[in-house]
Amino acid sequence: MTAPSAIPCRRFGRTELAMPVLSLGGMRYQQSWSDLPPDQITAASQNNLRATLEAAVAAGMHHIETARHYGSSERQLGWLFQQVPDPKRILQTKVPPQADSDLFERELATSFERLGVDRIDLLGIHGLNLPEHLEQTLKPAGCLAVARRWQNDGRIGHIGFSSHGSIPLLEQAIASDEFDYVNLHWYYIRQDNGPALVAATRHDMGVFVISPTDKGGHLHSPSPRLSQLCAPLHPIVFNDLFCLSSPAIHTISVGAASPADLALHLEAVGALERASELLAPIEERLELAQLDALGADWLASWRQGLPDWQEAPGQLNLPVLLWLHNLLEAWDLEGFARARYGLLGSGSHWFPGANADVLDGQVSAAELQAAVAASPWAAQIPAILDNLRRRLGGKAVKRLMGEAA
Repeated sequence: MTAPSAIPCRRFGRTELAMPVLSLGGMRYQQSWSDLPPDQITAASQNNLRATLEAAVAAGMHHIETARHYGSSERQLGWLFQQVPDPKRILQTKVPPQADSDLFERELATSFERLGVDRIDLLGIHGLNLPEHLEQTLKPAGCLAVARRWQNDGRIGHIGFSSHGSIPLLEQAIASDEFDYVNLHWYYIRQDNGPALVAATRHDMGVFVISPTDKGGHLHSPSPRLSQLCAPLHPIVFNDLFCLSSPAIHTISVGAASPADLALHLEAVGALERASELLAPIEERLELAQLDALGADWLASWRQGLPDWQEAPGQLNLPVLLWLHNLLEAWDLEGFARARYGLLGSGSHWFPGANADVLDGQVSAAELQAAVAASPWAAQIPAILDNLRRRLGGKAVKRLMGEAA
């Protein structure tokens, strides 16, 4: 398979933007997760970013998305826009909501200053993860009112939001009809947000898939088992084709750390016309591997009767923990599962709830048994959690700032 001569575009919902199906995400090519002063940014880092941006522009990847809290990303990009011109460039940055809208506006102004621009095409309210974030955004004189004022002044084209939140929260934000697009998670290993895709389509919103390579299973370093099941495609190519085969998806993020990281994503785009024939046998193998490892009864009912993390003892995030169990048993996604397990309990509202380490003393066996009493797998869940704790536990993972993309 070869890379396409030009990346195709899709109508980005009611924004009417011609959005390339691959977007250059700004989380991995920056030098630091700290907002470094100019004199601390090295020539090597800046040259790498320049080469990445040049390769993306040459390939037709005209959409760049970054965020206020992606460390030095905004500053480093801003230095390059004049050096690497692109008349078709679509620029997005993201700023988190604040209880104090004046603080939000100061952060917004900082983003513009770092990027060195007077206007951006897309502004995302970054991380509507909890109900209070949506309230801070939509309340009178809240963050959205600030963004609307900047939009009315011609400085912002369209306003959207990103979220790691629950489906009800996503649906509530979409139903407000205040946003033109949404950045959300949806890929092969996690399709829970399907109802939000349906709602976004109904409201004619642009849909941007967050971090399908990293959050989709650490596909930059796939397990041998997953690579075998996805052959002859690389897991990145498989997952890109899977995402882009959905008519609800308009673009997916390519979190490139260097120009070389673009190659597999371009290969996927080159295979888009053959997506259905390429995907079908791989999906069948992946499903059979799940079935063999976990059994039909488990796959049909493992979610039933589980409390949300807010209601569980010790805020134990049982739905996510059992999902990680499935990924381990079916496809050996140990590196991804270990990282995600470590974020539970240390990733705040971006990765809410606790991992099974709380069973070491904070949550008793009796409390756990009561919490899962409504599950058809109540007798098996304690052993599953104990196995996860032994296999994955003991080390917290620090969330990167701006984790949503």
